[in-house]
Amino acid sequence: MLIDRMEPHWLAAFATVLQQCKPTPGEVVCLLMETQSRAINVDLAELAALQAGLRPFRCVLPSPAVTTPVPLRSTGASRALQGHPAAMAALKASSLVLDLTLEGLMHAPETPDILKSGARIMVVSNEHPEALARLVPLPGDDLPVKAAVKRLRAAQSMHVTSAAGTDLQVTMTGATTAGVWGWTDRPGTLAHWPGGVVVSFPAANTVHGRLVLDAGDINLTFKRYLTAPVALTIENDHIVQIEGCGADAAMMRRTLSAFDRNAYAVSHVGWGLNRRARYEALSMYGQRDTQGTELRCVAGNFLFSTGANEFAGRFTEGHFDLPVFNTTIALDGEVVVREGVVL
Repeated sequence: MLIDRMEPHWLAAFATVLQQCKPTPGEVVCLLMETQSRAINVDLAELAALQAGLRPFRCVLPSPAVTTPVPLRSTGASRALQGHPAAMAALKASSLVLDLTLEGLMHAPETPDILKSGARIMVVSNEHPEALARLVPLPGDDLPVKAAVKRLRAAQSMHVTSAAGTDLQVTMTGATTAGVWGWTDRPGTLAHWPGGVVVSFPAANTVHGRLVLDAGDINLTFKRYLTAPVALTIENDHIVQIEGCGADAAMMRRTLSAFDRNAYAVSHVGWGLNRRARYEALSMYGQRDTQGTELRCVAGNFLFSTGANEFAGRFTEGHFDLPVFNTTIALDGEVVVREGVVL
């Protein structure tokens, strides 16, 4: 357990990310938080905003009770807002929102409405500030992400293979693609820190094949490196079979069975592009101190996620983020990641 003491280099990290969002003097900044938010990150964000001559204020909502059958802490969408009219008015009146909720607003139902108001949302992932400070985005980090977004949007197909047995086909026609490099400086956009990842949300009935999670791959819902292979058979976007022995396969079967059918569906696919993100980082922090965002961004990992996909009309709280390593990813037959190495 790391000590939650204010450190100057942590404050400097928050100040740097805030400046990359290009705030203007006197700009109103909403610090969106909930009662279970990491207090030191809220304090750091507020002090950084004050040092920059901005006008921060805190919008604090009660952390909602866990309503899922399993004690899920990785849904990808904060439920803290729940359409609260006063909170929504405050968010839409703010040109910059620093999102310090536990799960973040990435897939929250209120997010499109907030972005339409012109607000830009900077999601500060619920990580210990030491991890955030190690992964402050640098100038130029946006370039490989923007290039990957361009290639994915132009692609008709994605084919993912591996020596472990993965053979997954994704039709990219109709997919929605987004890239995150760690800051947002344009109205109506959202980013998260740590950043360095590109993801596509496939249209309905466009993902088929077999995805083999090998020992050493990661299930971020469980914040755990897999100790044995787990093979997923996917038909028409949905996992129809989970093969494997041991705790990893058993926990996946049990967790998914607690939700509706949409929990078995594909949420998004993509790959990491942050060369400073570390594969071994998950082992360096206690579960309370990490949300695992760094692992989503490790360069060359194939990020496969299940659960909600608003672009395919699917909503659910069941959610897995699965960084898969040593895969080869090809777009329209052209390899962009070979055996886990970004080309």
